[in-house]
Amino acid sequence: MKQLYDYPVKILLAFEMAVNGKHDFFKWLLQNGYPELAALSNAIRADTSAINWLLNNGYRHFAAFDAASVDNDKALEWLKRHNHHFLALLAEASRGNEKAIEWFNNQHLEIFVRIARQIKNFADNQTFDYHKNPL
Repeated sequence: MKQLYDYPVKILLAFEMAVNGKHDFFKWLLQNGYPELAALSNAIRADTSAINWLLNNGYRHFAAFDAASVDNDKALEWLKRHNHHFLALLAEASRGNEKAIEWFNNQHLEIFVRIARQIKNFADNQTFDYHKNPL
């Protein structure tokens, strides 16, 4: 089971750009053997079909990370309970937890601080549109 820390930094940079909404990077990930990162980037951007793809293709831990990175405490506990401590810590950093961010900085894992900040920035800039609310 592949973890985020298993990917080379250049792939993580492409993932960060995809999370930021840069479609060319999403497409590159998809076409170059990283469909799980493409799906995760879209899941973070609230694409339910991407979440379903993660769940159905052996990436439950990435789907849980997506939910945990915003506000889902049950998903965060699931990550911890299933020994995905790195993803749990990254989810906490994505929520703005300064201790988690400090840990990544102290480990010289700045790429994960960048990813966490992209996720937080996206989540913080979402607005609820009641016109899109299903009845």
